[in-house]
Amino acid sequence: MTWSIVARDPATGNLGIAVSSRVIAVGALCPWLRAGVGAVSTQSYTSPVAAERTLAGVAGGQPLEAAIVAALADDPGHDWRQIHGVDAAGHARAHTGASCIAWCGHWTGDAVSVAGNMLAGPEVLDATVEAWLDGGGRPFADRMLSALEAGQTVGGDKRGQQSAALKVVGDEAHAEVDLRVDEHAAPIAELRRVFDLFWRERRPYYATLPTRRDPGGIFDPGAREAFIERFKEAAARGER
Repeated sequence: MTWSIVARDPATGNLGIAVSSRVIAVGALCPWLRAGVGAVSTQSYTSPVAAERTLAGVAGGQPLEAAIVAALADDPGHDWRQIHGVDAAGHARAHTGASCIAWCGHWTGDAVSVAGNMLAGPEVLDATVEAWLDGGGRPFADRMLSALEAGQTVGGDKRGQQSAALKVVGDEAHAEVDLRVDEHAAPIAELRRVFDLFWRERRPYYATLPTRRDPGGIFDPGAREAFIERFKEAAARGER
């Protein structure tokens, strides 16, 4: 029904999830992220309770794998669940229940996990993983979206497309990226369009927001406008 990539950015420690499915508003239920703790995607017969429990377990000191096991321990539907992710240290773990609908499976690597069910075939995961591994020069969010795009080119969800989402959290009060396409004939392509627009037009504004180290941010209208212009110029030169 769904496939996703969950990862930790080794350069910043940011956590991210990119996900797509042939259901409406996949971004409303599947991705769960907690800055400084971990990120998980709950899929197949989705269990937000299991995702919440998993992140709470990691926050309480459990290793990610133990937290997933504990989260599903009293769930009679555990064989139908798929849950996977990474913790803040970059450990990746996944559970694909025996009753998840084929094709289903997962792959975990260094600070990244890819998993899906009801897919066109294992090539969807293979293409997603390959694109992730080959995309080390891209910005983290773009790298994740590119991996999702690669999985779609070989079939994605075997029922078709409907929604997609991309979220990245860091150590600030606001998410670094939080974009959803809830209903669209080509949601990943639409997510790419919106992401590119966000990266070009909105990300410079985000850089002026209050932070935990600087609770004022840049609020003077003239100073903010000048900073945003400099940010855009630097981005155009490939410096941001």
